[in-house]
Amino acid sequence: MEVKNKMQMHFIILVFILQSHISYSKSPVKNLPGVSGELPFTLETGYVGVGKDEEVQLFYYFVESERSPKNDPLLLYLTGGPGTSGILPFLYQIGPLSFRYTNDSRSDVKLEPNPYSWTKMSNVIFIDLPVGTGFSYAKTRESSISSDSLVVTHAYDFVRKWLMDHPTFLRNPLYVTGISYMGLIIPRVASKIYHGNEHGVQPKLNFKGYLIVNPLTDKFIDFNSRYEFANRASLIEDEIYKPAKKYCKGKFIYVDPNNTLCLNSLLPLNESIARINIPHILEPLCDRSDPKVFCRESIYAFANTWGNDKSVRLALHIRKGTVDNFQFTNTSIRALFGKPDTIYYSHDIFSSVAYHKQLVTKTCHALIINGDQDMTFPYVGTKKWIKSLNLKLESPWKPWFVGTQVAGYQKTYSKANYSLKYATIKGAGHSVAMYKPEETMVIVDSWLASHTNSRILRFILLTVIHVS
Repeated sequence: MEVKNKMQMHFIILVFILQSHISYSKSPVKNLPGVSGELPFTLETGYVGVGKDEEVQLFYYFVESERSPKNDPLLLYLTGGPGTSGILPFLYQIGPLSFRYTNDSRSDVKLEPNPYSWTKMSNVIFIDLPVGTGFSYAKTRESSISSDSLVVTHAYDFVRKWLMDHPTFLRNPLYVTGISYMGLIIPRVASKIYHGNEHGVQPKLNFKGYLIVNPLTDKFIDFNSRYEFANRASLIEDEIYKPAKKYCKGKFIYVDPNNTLCLNSLLPLNESIARINIPHILEPLCDRSDPKVFCRESIYAFANTWGNDKSVRLALHIRKGTVDNFQFTNTSIRALFGKPDTIYYSHDIFSSVAYHKQLVTKTCHALIINGDQDMTFPYVGTKKWIKSLNLKLESPWKPWFVGTQVAGYQKTYSKANYSLKYATIKGAGHSVAMYKPEETMVIVDSWLASHTNSRILRFILLTVIHVS
């Protein structure tokens, strides 16, 4: 007992020393414009400085678990893009609140509780990353320039420094989670955490694994798979798909400019999918010029109105003079297929498959989710890179349920102390929680429960939510 007490005392002293060299800014948020009365959950916002002389100031929203903050997992959630603010998952997808629109002017925005928030069963940090995203900012022009590789370092430094300032959460199981473009980033962050732990970097993180939704994992595999997915979904007929596959030798992107047979055979394929809604192939194409057509993605613009409201900025404790115009997505950073680097951002990571293979050697849990109607990064590509990991099939393909309804399909793999669950969500598009919020919460919760000590409590939670 005496040895244990000395170790605890040494750790407290270490944290104090580390904290004395790091500047923090955090504030509790009790009220938010659009919500009547006090918030029914614990919200904190703040900044963590990273990089040289902490010239990069990363803004975050932290929501404590609504059940058991001391025992539930801690999720660091990285939003895709890159350059999309953490406000998107916080208010549209997996956070404790959702927008409710009372008119078409976007000037009267109300917020309502999200019954399927991941904060029902976990502590979640939503972060504006990379620098220039949301309310995150740089103190110098030099530090405003970022890249995929730098995002990996900043994410790792952020979570270490955040936990130094929140030592009560050091014992909580930690998971790095996210969506879309962060599929290139998250495996590298996970690998960096293991490397730090193994080399004595303090504080040691209680890292358990990672979760990625509709991930971009390899820029060839995932973009190339769009054509096979479109063929399977009957958007591209066999009579034009098979010749293209033959002449292009299965490579529909990065085509040799001298291969005219391939280039010509791709024309009818591209014409077939030109007016398809890529994030969800069954929904209308997002055409903002036609107000009669429902456009799910267009509602993101409401976040710009909310984030630029003075009362909102005051409530969130945004530093004055740092971000003049909030945009939920920084288009100067955001990646599009074939888009070159900008003066602000370098897309210097092509694939994260090698890092997935590194993680297979660790004691680690992974969950990969695909919405089966997403053509952004289709399940076809995901299954290909998972196959390349050469894992043992632990549980074969089978349906999983919410109540009595099939919610999707899943299979699990393993190797030594590594496990990977792959799951699809039936009828979901790219941002799965926007299309199928209950199903998304259930699969995430059941995965977390499968390797924690809170299975009974989680079962009770899901039962109550389902009954209500």
